[in-house]
Amino acid sequence: MSQNNISSPRRRSVGVRVGTITIGGDAPVIVQSMTNTDTADEVATAVQVAQLARAGSELVRITVNTAEAAKAVPAIRARLDDMGCHVPLVGDFHFNGHKLLTAYPDCAKALAKYRINPGNVGHGRKRDEQFATLIETACKYDKPVRIGVNWGSLDPEMLARIMDENAKLAKPLDAGQVMRKALITSALESAAKAEELGLSRDHIILSCKVSGVQDLIAVYRELAAQCDYALHLGLTEAGMGSKGIVASTAALSVLLFEGIGDTIRISLTPEPGGDRAREVIVAQEILQTMGLRAFVPLVAACPGCGRTTSTYFQELAESIQAYVREQMISWREQYVGVENMTLAVMGCVVNGPGESKHANIGISLPGSGENPVAPVFVDGQKTVTLKGDNIAGEFRHIVDEYVRTKYQRKSVHV
Repeated sequence: MSQNNISSPRRRSVGVRVGTITIGGDAPVIVQSMTNTDTADEVATAVQVAQLARAGSELVRITVNTAEAAKAVPAIRARLDDMGCHVPLVGDFHFNGHKLLTAYPDCAKALAKYRINPGNVGHGRKRDEQFATLIETACKYDKPVRIGVNWGSLDPEMLARIMDENAKLAKPLDAGQVMRKALITSALESAAKAEELGLSRDHIILSCKVSGVQDLIAVYRELAAQCDYALHLGLTEAGMGSKGIVASTAALSVLLFEGIGDTIRISLTPEPGGDRAREVIVAQEILQTMGLRAFVPLVAACPGCGRTTSTYFQELAESIQAYVREQMISWREQYVGVENMTLAVMGCVVNGPGESKHANIGISLPGSGENPVAPVFVDGQKTVTLKGDNIAGEFRHIVDEYVRTKYQRKSVHV
């Protein structure tokens, strides 16, 4: 799906190859996620990585914080490959990454990218030495690096320097502006240092994460204007449930509309026992509703009102959305373009027929007091009227037939 021409042109950035994926350049905006398993548990971590990849995560980040975690990384990579899951793995390093990458070279080799936070690499001379070790390791194994600055862990020495400089200005910046300047300065100075150490620009991705929507937008606008590095977008500590979804959507949609951002992650706090893959689905839906990419057919459905006292249309919309997500695993392998298919499940005669005609396949269910029949429209034309107890099954069959007959099969290479 092409970007809507109402939005700003995509910001030009240097493309970065991460395993089989390209971030930035002419590549589409990439979806990534992160596990919350103990990386030392190689089985649980490999299983969750595979689940995230099946949901559509094109990169998956794992925590590498201990010797046990570092030792497990090659085994996790091997398990995934045995499962036929070749999603690139990103190692998330804090505090001791220089030691772990040096002590466990197989870990350094198995990862497709390293993420480092310049705010907690070290302090003073040790910071320079330890940062250099991380970058030199990336150069040695030809790995890209995301320099990920976070407002909760800014380098205190750099922050103090910027605050001192600000205090001497005739018109000092306010606290928010100083924080944004510190984030951007940390990212750009670290990137410049990485280049001095031999890491090329096409191996560097930057991020400057905060938890406030307006702050995030302001930071990335400024960062995007000052460099052409590929940018990773994400609202850090976005929160749980609707709060996290709304905050992330509000921030990222503005930036994406302005052409800013090359890869995104939605940092949702899952409910106890919740599905980690929800963050992947939210990321995909942001990009798809923005018109930037297509991942899976989305179902349009009315919100319901006094005309739709039955919950049947809600249940059908939910089941159809779940069905097409499940089927996309096989459809994606068999057919070209099926992710662009549109569906509509409507609850009464007011907007039902009209909305159904605008979708590739639409069904207008009967509202309160209407005849107990459900006309189905395919590419704008009424094709059949469903009734009885198996409307859901019959509608799924119509969807299956549409995919089978309307979309070109992919050629199979033996």
